Amino acid sequence: MVPTDLILACAVLFLALAVDRLAGDPHSSYHPVALLGRFIGWWGQPARYPPGLQRAAGTIFWMATVCIFALPFFLFGRYAPWLVFLVGAPFLLKCCFAWRSLEEHALGVVAALESSVDAGRNRVKLMVSRETAQLDDEQIRSAAYESMTENLTDSIVSPLFYFALFSPFGLGLAGAAVFRAANTMDAMLGYRDERARLGWCSARMDDVLNFIPARITTFFLLAWFLTRGTAARAWRVMRRDGKKRPGFNGGIVMAAMAGGCGIRFDKPGVYTIGIGERSLESGGPAIVQAVRAVTLSFAAIMAGTLILLAWLIHSTGI
Repeated sequence: MVPTDLILACAVLFLALAVDRLAGDPHSSYHPVALLGRFIGWWGQPARYPPGLQRAAGTIFWMATVCIFALPFFLFGRYAPWLVFLVGAPFLLKCCFAWRSLEEHALGVVAALESSVDAGRNRVKLMVSRETAQLDDEQIRSAAYESMTENLTDSIVSPLFYFALFSPFGLGLAGAAVFRAANTMDAMLGYRDERARLGWCSARMDDVLNFIPARITTFFLLAWFLTRGTAARAWRVMRRDGKKRPGFNGGIVMAAMAGGCGIRFDKPGVYTIGIGERSLESGGPAIVQAVRAVTLSFAAIMAGTLILLAWLIHSTGI
């Protein structure tokens, strides 16, 4: 790895964040993730396979989907001239994460609630899979902010982590693309219903790939809440409620966020996370602020790590 390649990766990281904040996610059927979703939708139908073959089919198609989606990212990262890479790579990396759109979806639910509870229920359907017909105002806000909190890992920290992790090997874009494909498959197939067998591999691989990033996210949240004077409360709630949510990644992030912001996440009949010292109407902006702080601080640490590695390579001649 040439040191200048790492500096280039650092520049791409920040340019991708800038592209996201300026442009958000284009609503196009030709967006790479939209194309990915249609491909998963084609093969991800349990009725296509006998029950006994669904796990095998899901595993084979998981590998095929990851390879197909990541291949263009790999080829561009490997063969594009440096100037073309600097211009195009931020847009490709942007396809693998979503920061601005998380805020837009959550704040869109809040805005809809100002019209009526029914409007909020309809809007939050775009973010969560739970039944929304009986949710009250606070539960609607909870669904929206829960999705935003969980996706702080899935849609921001994890793809940026894998970009930085594999950049020293010239595979940063491919690493981010592999994660985006894996996470999208989990989002579409990782449910305990008729898709359970077919989505088994997707769910397990998403758990594995998010294991380290979820704990990094939690660390950065605790560090942020330390500056706000609520880190001790965030830690206590994380220890108490971190395992209430199914899975072993999302719960700790949600519990740390709930404790640090002093709010409560409530999925009726499934879990209640947090202490609820204040409502989500007053505490919601603190969640948005925390997501922004973690995103920027994590990106800065990743960029600093790449620069330090470049300096070490230059200094030692490795």
